Parts: sequence; structure tokens; C-alpha cells
Amino acid sequence: MDPDLRDAAEEEAQRAIRLAWAQLRPTIPWGDTYEGFTPAGREVCFERAYLWDTVVGGDIRLELSVYEPRDYEHGVTIETLIPRAF
Repeated sequence: MDPDLRDAAEEEAQRAIRLAWAQLRPTIPWGDTYEGFTPAGREVCFERAYLWDTVVGGDIRLELSVYEPRDYEHGVTIETLIPRAF
């Protein structure tokens, strides 16, 4: 696993999960892709997908991929949960 891509993914995941469950709920499923830079300055694509983890209305799973343009296969994907707030 490329450490620079992993660091970029973890950094972006921390930003992405700052949205509260209640803020995300109306938009699930939702995702986007945009270009940015890794901590080492490499140009990459960030791809985020917010999905219901197991049941609609439950926890939200964030799938985040970071890869160099035209090289998705060598990218890094991490997942994290945004728990439902009761």
C-alpha cells in the first residue's frame, strides 16, 4: 500500500466524517469524485461514497478511494462508519 495515498485517504476521511449522521441522512446514497493533492504533493483523485451500511436508516458507511488519474487499480481504499445518532 502506497503510504502517501494512504495518508491522503486517512486525512480526507477525517474531514469527510465531520458531517453528522443527521446532516448526511437525507442525501444517502451519495458520492463524488474530485481532484486534489496528497501530503507529498502528488496530483490524485479522491472518490467518496456515502452508503447505508446494512439497513436503510442505520449506520452510514464511507468508502473513500485515492488514486492517481488513470491508475485506479493502484489506489488506496479505506472504509469507516458514521454511527447513527439516537
